[in-house]
Amino acid sequence: MSIYKNNIERFQAESLLLSDRLKKISAFRLGIFILSLVIVLFLANERLIQPLILVFPVCVLAFAFIVRLYYKLSLKQQHVDFLTEINEHELLRQENKLSGFPSGHMFLNRDHPYISDFDIFGTHSLFQLINRTTTESGHLMLADWLSEPASNGEIFERQQSIQELTFKIDWRQDFQASGMRFENKKSAYNKLLTWIETPSKLLPSQYKYLITAVLLSFLSTSAAAYLVYGLLSETSFSVYHIIPLTIILFINRRVLKRIAPLAEDIIDSTHVNVNTLGGYQALIAKIEAEEFDSTRLMNLRSLFNQNGYSAFKEINALRTILEIFQAKGTKSSIGKNDFYGIFNSLWLLDIYLIILTEKWKERNRPFLVSWSSGVSEFEVLSSLAGFAYSNQGFTFPEIIQEPHIIGFKELGHPLIANERRVCNDFYLSARGEMALITGSNMAGKSTFLRSVGINLVLALMGAPCCAKSGRVSHMKIFTSMRTQDNLEEGISSFYAELKRIEQLLKLSEMKEPVFFLLDEMFKGTNSQDRYAGGVSLIKQLGELNVSGIISTHDLELAKLTANQKMVANFSFNSDIKDGEIIFNYNLTKGICTDFNARELMKKSGIKIFSGVGEKF
Repeated sequence: MSIYKNNIERFQAESLLLSDRLKKISAFRLGIFILSLVIVLFLANERLIQPLILVFPVCVLAFAFIVRLYYKLSLKQQHVDFLTEINEHELLRQENKLSGFPSGHMFLNRDHPYISDFDIFGTHSLFQLINRTTTESGHLMLADWLSEPASNGEIFERQQSIQELTFKIDWRQDFQASGMRFENKKSAYNKLLTWIETPSKLLPSQYKYLITAVLLSFLSTSAAAYLVYGLLSETSFSVYHIIPLTIILFINRRVLKRIAPLAEDIIDSTHVNVNTLGGYQALIAKIEAEEFDSTRLMNLRSLFNQNGYSAFKEINALRTILEIFQAKGTKSSIGKNDFYGIFNSLWLLDIYLIILTEKWKERNRPFLVSWSSGVSEFEVLSSLAGFAYSNQGFTFPEIIQEPHIIGFKELGHPLIANERRVCNDFYLSARGEMALITGSNMAGKSTFLRSVGINLVLALMGAPCCAKSGRVSHMKIFTSMRTQDNLEEGISSFYAELKRIEQLLKLSEMKEPVFFLLDEMFKGTNSQDRYAGGVSLIKQLGELNVSGIISTHDLELAKLTANQKMVANFSFNSDIKDGEIIFNYNLTKGICTDFNARELMKKSGIKIFSGVGEKF
C-alpha cells in the first residue's frame, strides 16, 4: 500500500532531522560541561566561596537540563525509527515475506485438533502474518485465539473492535512502537505472575522492621556525622570517632544478612520484568489517551482507571522500586553497585524497599493479571486490525446460530500472495453433509482444504477472512492432513492417522457441531483396505453431528458416493498441453476426469510400460 511507503519516507526524514538536533545538543552539552568546569575551577582557585556556592548548582542544573533534553530527543528518534520499521514490516507482510518475523513455533502441538495442519504457527504461518504484539502476554493471547474458537457473542464484540481500530492506523502504529521500546525476547511473564502470588514476609511485622530500620538509620547517620566531625576538627583525630560507626555498621550488617534472601528473591524474580512492566505502562498510557466507541474497547479501557485508581501510576511506582532494587545487584551480578551498598549499610534501604514492594503486591495482586490481560487484548485486537487494514478485500463473515453452515464466496488462502491466489466458492449447510474432492496430483486439493480450514479459524476468532463474503456457524474444527510416523514412539503414519480419526469420532460425541477436513484417508495402507475403510468412515460420519471435506485419489470411492444425498462430489482438474501440465486450481462440481500421475512420472524419467500385466 502506498500509505506504508509514504509513512516510511516521512519517518525517515523526521529521524534525520532529530539526528541533526541530537548532534547539536551533544556539542552544546560538551560546551556547557567544559565551561562549567572552567568557571568552578577558577572560583575555587580564587577562593571565591560565595560565588562558587551560587554558580555550582546552576552549572549542575544546566548540565542536567541538557542531558534530559538529549535523552528525550533520543527516545523520540527511537520511537520514529520504530514507526519506520513497523511500516517496512507491513510491506514485507503484503509481499508474503514472513521469514524474519517470530514464528510462534513454541505453540505447535501435533495433538491439537487443527494447528499442525493449517500453518497456524511456524515458518510462513498465519501467526507471522497477523502478529503485531510486543509483549509476551500478547503473544500468548494471540496464540490462544488462534487455537480455540470464541463464543458467538465474543466473536461479534471482537469484530466490532477490530473494525473500529482498522482505520486508526496512526494510533495503532504509535501504540505498537511504544511497546517495541520495551520488547524483551527473554521476558519471564509467568515468573512475574508467580512472584505476585508469593506471600509477604516482612509486611505482617512491618512496624517492628520499620522501627528497627529508623532507629539504626538514625544511629548510623549520627555516628557517621561524628566521624566526619572528628576528621574536620582542628583537634587531633582519635579512635573514639571510629568506634560508634563500626559498632552500628556491624549491627546493620547482621540485620541486613537476615533479610538478604528476600531482597535477592525480589531481584531474581523481577529483574527481567522491569522492562515488561515498562512496556505495559507505555501501552496503557496510549490506551488511556485515546477515545473508543465499541463496547469491548471501552470496557477494556476502563480496566486501567477505576475510581481514580490508576494502573499507569501503580505500575510506575513498582518500576521505580524495582529499578532502585536492581542497582543493588545480586551476589553473582557483574554490575553490582557499590554506592547502593554504602547507603544500604547506613540506612538499611533493603527493609524499606522490601516493605514497599510487598505493600504493592498486596494492593495490586487482584489487578495485575487483569491489567496485563487488558493490554494483551488491545495488542491482539490491534494486530488483527492491522491485518484487516492491509487486506481490505477480506471480509468479516456473518456468524449464524443455525448449525453446520459454512459458506464462502471467492474463498482464498491468506498465506498465498494476491497475484497467485485462486479463489473458489464453497457451501455446506446440513448435519452429516460432506464434500468429497477428487483431483490430479498438485491440482490444489490440499491447498483448498487448508484455505477452508484457515478461514474458519479466522472467522471463529473474530478476524476478517480471505473471501468476498461468508456465513459460518459456530463449530469445532478438526483435521487429519499431515499425519506422520514417529520413530521415537514407534508409531507408523497409518496408525497416527487412525489415532486422529479416533479423536474425531470422540469429538463428534460432544454437543457442539464439528467440521472436519480429511486429506487422503488411510493413505498408509493397501488400496483394498483404504477403499473399505473410506466407505465405512463416510457412512459412519454421515450419522454423526459433523460435516466436512474429504479429499481422495480413489475414483471408486467417489463413484460409490456419487448417488449419496449427503455427499457432494467436487474436483480439481488439470490439462496437458505440449507435454506440460497446466493447473487452473478451480473447484469444479463432479468427479475428477483427468489424472496426471503418469505424466509426472514420465517427466521424472520413469519409463511407463504401455501394456497392462507386462512381464519384467
